[in-house]
Formats: sequence, structure tokens, C-alpha cells
Amino acid sequence: MLIFTVLSGHIATAARSHSVFAFDSLRAAGNKIAALNECADMPSQASTGKKAAETQARRSGWRTIKAVSPYLWPKGRLDVRIRVVLALISLGAAKVIAVSTPLIYKAAVDKLASAEAENPFFLFSLGAVGLTVAYGVARAMTTGFEQLRDVIFAKVGQRALRTLALATFRHIHKLSLRYHITRKTGGLSRVIERGVKGLDFLLRYILFSVGPLILELTMVAVILLVVLDARYLAIVSVTIGLYIWFTFKVTEWRVQVRREMNRQDTEANQKAVDSLLNFETVKYFNAEEREAERYDVSMRGYEQAALRTSYSLALLNMGQALLISVGTVSVMLLAAFGVLNGSLTVGDFVLVNSYMIQITIPLYFLGSVYREIRQSLVDMGDMFDLLDQGYEVGDKPDADELEVKGGRIEFDNVVFGYDPERPILKDFNLTIEPGQTVAIVGPSGSGKSTIGRLIFRFYDVSGGAVRIDGQDLREVTQESLHRQIGIVPQDTVLFNESIEYNIAYGSPRATREDIAGAADAAQLSEFIAALPEGFETQVGERGLKLSGGEKQRVGISRTLLKNPPILLLDEATSALDSETEKEIQSSFQEMGEGRTVIAIAHRLSTIVDSDLIVVLEDGHIVEQGSHDALLQLDGRYAAMWHRQLAEEDEEQAA
Repeated sequence: MLIFTVLSGHIATAARSHSVFAFDSLRAAGNKIAALNECADMPSQASTGKKAAETQARRSGWRTIKAVSPYLWPKGRLDVRIRVVLALISLGAAKVIAVSTPLIYKAAVDKLASAEAENPFFLFSLGAVGLTVAYGVARAMTTGFEQLRDVIFAKVGQRALRTLALATFRHIHKLSLRYHITRKTGGLSRVIERGVKGLDFLLRYILFSVGPLILELTMVAVILLVVLDARYLAIVSVTIGLYIWFTFKVTEWRVQVRREMNRQDTEANQKAVDSLLNFETVKYFNAEEREAERYDVSMRGYEQAALRTSYSLALLNMGQALLISVGTVSVMLLAAFGVLNGSLTVGDFVLVNSYMIQITIPLYFLGSVYREIRQSLVDMGDMFDLLDQGYEVGDKPDADELEVKGGRIEFDNVVFGYDPERPILKDFNLTIEPGQTVAIVGPSGSGKSTIGRLIFRFYDVSGGAVRIDGQDLREVTQESLHRQIGIVPQDTVLFNESIEYNIAYGSPRATREDIAGAADAAQLSEFIAALPEGFETQVGERGLKLSGGEKQRVGISRTLLKNPPILLLDEATSALDSETEKEIQSSFQEMGEGRTVIAIAHRLSTIVDSDLIVVLEDGHIVEQGSHDALLQLDGRYAAMWHRQLAEEDEEQAA
């Protein structure tokens, strides 16, 4: 009896110590993970108005879950579906073994507690040893099946992430120029990053946390009812019910607090990105401190909101700990009385303790998981809002490929304006014959660059039509249209890659000889030869390591490499010096042979050899003809020509 008493005392003490240690460890882990999630969580754009935000969140949540389903159970991908099923089987096996483990633990304890005191070898009795080994095997199998589940499902999750990210990336590139002009780069990158991470969280936690938690709680409830009695089930049920109610209520309140934190974080990120993109402008106006103050205003608001979020997190964790502790103590007291009156064994006491520990493991993370699920639904809602963004310029279902036979371009009574209330082109008519070089000149705001954007179909006309070789641009695919047109823009933006990469962008299959030839035609050969790394020289973000003229020549060379039948030059030589400009003009003339060339120009000396010069003013053609004919007309063009000559003379004199 002495051994039994001492053994029982040790078992009970160990069980209580194990319980306290487990609860404290779980609380600490829960706090730590929740805090890390708070810090790492990507912000989402807040809607104006609490009710509108909640309604939008519910609508977005159901829509998002529906939209996510195909990534989890894709059509035509039997291999992916098999992986999902096998992962669920592994999950089910892990949960069944996990719920059975405390029963083995109880049996081992009872076996040890009932051993005869006079038997000095009772610890080595076959039943106790076998149950102890079985207990260890069960724990190992639980972990093994959980890891097997993760290994099987990893490919499903990564495939879904890749598919969604690629679909979003392609969609953004298909959106109109108007969207990209008005978007905020920092905010857009946040939406994509949050959405992709949100998908990973939803796939894992909805499938492997919420569902398994319900399954595990159900199995534990049945065991408590069968092995013990309804009183234990009632206490555990009330505890879990209060815990879930409290967690959801406080979490919903915290979501409102987080929205403000998210808004401030997004605003700060946008200001930072915008400021860094305009680094040179900030330097020009000595505005570093001004930019820092603007950034700090948003960060100060973020700091205050983040503090409120941390305080509310502490309240949530304290409330959860209190509810779980009260429930645990209640069922253990009930079990202790049962052991004292002989209706329960010490093993039953340990069993209750084990199950309370087991169900509190997922419950301690329930608040964090619930909040993250809510946040992921909002984050993915933002991404699916982006994916739902319609194309302003889209291909018709039966669109044909553009066939350029000669390159005849026709503007037929074109009406267009970026703002419907302020038209830029009004009943605009112009015909450019195949192989002709046409220059378009005029004051700022007259519509010169708009003509180029309409030809490339960055926008669709409001009235009339733009045709190439008789084919309405709205009736052909954009891919075939863009393939036939080469553009040298006024402001050339380069990728943060090598010079070779940026030139080869005009023709990905081009050889090094082709690239070198295009660079030579754009007067880049000497410049590249003088660089230590030659063609492998990195140009920096947006090409900032190169001068304006060097960037322009890289842009010219990649368009020369593309070798399109229609060429659009939008102030293509504006960043070049006069000598380089004259050298490149000869390259343009050679390239223009047999092609239709449209040159939008401010410097009139670059377009004197054009077949036709069109003078625009307020969206209308006011004059057109050759250079000599327009000078003889002594109208708008002649006035512009003489004014530029006078300015050049003044510059030379200076």
C-alpha cells in the first residue's frame, strides 16, 4: 500500500505539473505566434463605414471561399485531387490516434497503480511495459501522420500559390494604360503579396485546423460521455462554448482596431515607395526632411493603432487563459472527488487531464486562426477584386490576327478624350499611306502623343475608327497589333538588368551579333566598348545608372532589333545631343525604308525630310504638307520653324 500511495501521489503530482507546464507553454506559444502574426500580417485596405465594411467582408468572404475552391480541387487534375484525399486520410489517422493516446495512457497508469506492492518487479510487468511502449508509438505515429499530411499537401499548396500569382500577374499586364497611370505601385504590390499569402493560409488552416478541431472535439466529447459521465461533457462543452464566444467577440472588435492600423501601414508604404521613386526630385528641392515628416505622420498613426492592437491581444489571451483554467480545474476537481470516493481510478484522473490539455492546444490558437482566416478572406478579397477588374481594352471573342500588307493607317472621324467631358481629338481624319513617313507636330496638349496611343490601342476611340490596312483595330487581337508596331517613347524606362537584356527585349531570340548590330545602329557601340563589363553592365532600376541620352539609345536599339513594319517615334531623339541625333537620324531613315513611320516631334529639324508633316492644334489638323510647302504657306508651321531657329541661334551665341 505504501508503494501504491507513493506511486499515486507521484502520478497525480506529475499530472498536475504536466498540466500547469503545458498550459503555461501553450499560452506563451499562443501569445508569441499571435504577436508574430500581428507583426507579419499584411495590411488590407479599409472600407469607409463600419456597416459597409462588415457587409463587404461577408460578401467578399463567401465569394473568396468559392473562388479558392478550384485551386484546392482543380478540374482535370486527378493527381492534385489524389494528394488532397491522401492528406485528409493522413489527417484523419493522426486525429484518431491522438484521441486514442490518452486512453492508452490511462490504461498504463491504472496497470501501474494496481500492481501488488510486494512484487518488486511490478514495473516490468508485461502489461505496463506494453502499454507504455504503445503510448510512445501512438505519439510518434500522430506526429508521423501529421508530417506525412504536410508532405503530401505541400505540392497542392505551392501549385495553388503559383497558379494564382501567375493569373494575377497576367491580369495586371492586361489592364489598360488608364489603370496603370492611376494605380499606386506600393498599394498594388501589397494587394498581390497579401492575396498570395492569404491563399496559402486558407488552404492550410481551413482544411487542417478548423475541420480537424471540430472532429477532435466531437471524438473527445463522445469518449468523455462513454468513459466517464455527462457531467464532464457538460463542463467541457460550456467551457468550449464560452471560450469560442469570447474569442470571436473580442476578435471581431480587434478586427476594427486592425483596420485602422492596416490603413496607416498602407499609407506609409505608399508614401515611402512614391518618395523613393521620385528620389531625384526630392534631392532637387532639398526635401528629404519634408518627405521624412510625411512618412513619420503615417508611421505615428500606425504606431498608435499597433499599440491598441497589442493591448487588445493581451486582453484576448488573458480572457482565454481564465476560461480554460476555470474549466480545467472544474473537471479535474470532479475527477479528483471521483478518485477519492472510489468511482474513478487514478488513470481516469490522468485521462481527464490529458484530454483537457489535448483540446486546449487547438483552442489556444483559435483566436489567432480565426483572425487570420478573417484577414486572409479580406486580403484575398482585395486580390479577387483586382482579378474582377474588367479590361477597358479587350479582344473580341472572334478577333482576327492583324495582317500588315503595306502599313496603311487611317483615322476616320476619330473622337477621343481621356475624360469624356474633355475630348482631345474631335472628328479627326488622317490617312498615312504605306511606306510613308509622317511627322506630327503641334503645341503641348494638341493630341500628338494621343495619336500614338490610339494606334497602339492603349485606348479605344469614343467615335469613328482607326484602321491598319483596312482592319479596324478593335476587330484584331492586341497581341498581333503590338507585334507589328515598334515604339521609341520619349521617356525610355529600362529593366534593372544588363544592357544586353534590355536591347534583346525587342527580340528575345536575337543573337549577340544581332544585338551588337542594333547597338551599333543606335550609336551605342563605342559607349558599350568603353564599359568594363560591356554588354553585361547593369543599368540600375529604371535605367538610372545611364544618362538620358544613353537610355534613349538603348530604347532605340531594342526597337531597331524588333524590326516592325510600322514604326512610331514619340520624341525619340529628344534626350540626344545634336551630333548623335544626326547620326541616329540616318539609321532611322534606313530603317524607315519600306515601312510606315510616324514621328511625333517637338524639334522640327528632325522631321524636315518627312513625306508629310501634320500640324495639330486643339485636336484638329490645321496644316499639312511637306516641309517646304508648309514654309511657303507661312502659317503655324512656319512660325514654329522660325521660332526654333531663333532659339538655336541664341543658344549657339551663348
